[in-house]
Amino acid sequence: MFISRGVVCQTAAIIGALLLLASNGEAIAESKNEGDVVNWLDQNNLQLINGQENFDNLQQENLSKINYKLISQSNSIKEFSDIQPTDWSYQALQNLIERYGCLSGFQDGADRGQQTVTRAEFAAGLNSCLNSIEKIITKATNTPQVDIDTVLRLMQEFQSELAILKGKTDGSQARLQDLEATQFSTTSKLQGEAIFGLGSVLSGDNDRTSTILGSRLRLDFQTSFQGDDLLFTRFSRSDFSGFAPEIETFQGEIAFVKPDNSDRSDLRLDTLHYSFDIGDRLGIIVGAAGLDADDIAPTINFLDGDGGSGAVSRFGSRNPLYYPPGDAGLGINYRPSEQLKIDAGYVASSADESTSGNGLFNGPYSALGQITLEPLKSLSLAATYVHSYNQSDTTTGTSRSNLRSQTAALFGAAIPTVSNSYGLELSWVISDRIIVGGWGGLSKVKSLNTLNQQIDRGTQNIWNWAATLAIPDLIKEGSLAGIVIGSEPEVTSSTIENQEDRDRSLHLEAFYQYQVNDNIAITPGVIWITKPDSNTLNTDDLVIGTVRTTFSF
Repeated sequence: MFISRGVVCQTAAIIGALLLLASNGEAIAESKNEGDVVNWLDQNNLQLINGQENFDNLQQENLSKINYKLISQSNSIKEFSDIQPTDWSYQALQNLIERYGCLSGFQDGADRGQQTVTRAEFAAGLNSCLNSIEKIITKATNTPQVDIDTVLRLMQEFQSELAILKGKTDGSQARLQDLEATQFSTTSKLQGEAIFGLGSVLSGDNDRTSTILGSRLRLDFQTSFQGDDLLFTRFSRSDFSGFAPEIETFQGEIAFVKPDNSDRSDLRLDTLHYSFDIGDRLGIIVGAAGLDADDIAPTINFLDGDGGSGAVSRFGSRNPLYYPPGDAGLGINYRPSEQLKIDAGYVASSADESTSGNGLFNGPYSALGQITLEPLKSLSLAATYVHSYNQSDTTTGTSRSNLRSQTAALFGAAIPTVSNSYGLELSWVISDRIIVGGWGGLSKVKSLNTLNQQIDRGTQNIWNWAATLAIPDLIKEGSLAGIVIGSEPEVTSSTIENQEDRDRSLHLEAFYQYQVNDNIAITPGVIWITKPDSNTLNTDDLVIGTVRTTFSF
């Protein structure tokens, strides 16, 4: 059933007259009977003629006694673009809008008095007016019986529609109460990610590898106490430490592996840090465990999904110089302008051990700084510097570029090193469907010991570079295709004997992340390494295939 919105205005105006009676505390207080109410109406020249209202002679003080300010509601009749002062309903609408909050216009500022509305739509507006009337009558001390009778008639006329509205409201309130009863915490948010990864070395000189099914589980607790702070706690478990021990190179390593995974069967505390702001431009992050360089400074790579999404290789996720720094420390983020961001930090591993050669300041550490420039919303540039002591290995690239891991495997002890690393990163959003990026990095690593004359002291120059292409929303919204072409860390020159890579190697990677729904993504990918470990004696290229299924909740 459809009725004219003009009829709605007429009916609402009658309700407004009743509200005027109930809302004027002084008039009601003085009224002793229904005759007093009639006299009061006559004094104010209120006339109801053929459903039309005339409020021209109402005293101004009565018009301003009640002022309802509701969200998304017109507060002045002037906001209606299609009603004029000469229209009969002008004063009636003014009374309802400015005094009682019973009527509002459309979002475009129109009243649309000639447009039809459904009976259900009118009932919804009536329900709002009746709620207002109920509150006013409850507070009044002497309400005329005629007002109450009129309200009861309106409620009876639209009882079925009002019952439906009440049912919907009660249902929503019940669901809200159920959510409040079962919510995890008022200050914490729980997020989870589970990865099932199928991987296999499809081509290479090492025949000892086979197809594996690995997994990684992460449970993140994000807690805020003041709204602009964050306590981040992560528990994780991983059961795949990578192909590197078998293929004797870190090249082509899969992104979700945990290379230093010792307690891989246990769910353990992986990350714990707290970040907060000081003013509008300065941010602080303090970490007790698992604080990494990418927590302090952005990696500027669209394909960086930290193993759970994006690139399928560890190298394809970010510039390798972000990997060595980690564990406990402090980070500072300063944004002097919208286009410029400055990050600095200090992180140390084994910071919780009091033995010699460990601790926050006596053990392995890294100091890093980064300047990020965004001259355009679509363009990001970054320059990164990292100074490290005993944190030079990136667990990407050739075995020689990871000198500490190599000496630990050959001689049973990791050689002490100090390193200085320099990186440049770029990301450019050309369009909604094309994002290009890349980076370049140089690490200068110096050995500090000979391990009882087993290896020379000297320096290494280690280079890496990459170019990336991301194609978001390919085939299906939320999906992502990506290509990575580059060179994983290689020792291009060295004063340490037998510690220079003989030839250059290329990293080629392609993947497609198919977003099944908001919670499940399936990502097949392939990683192709030419001249593995930069060794010309290896005639077969290294090809690794993987299928990653990510469940997020």
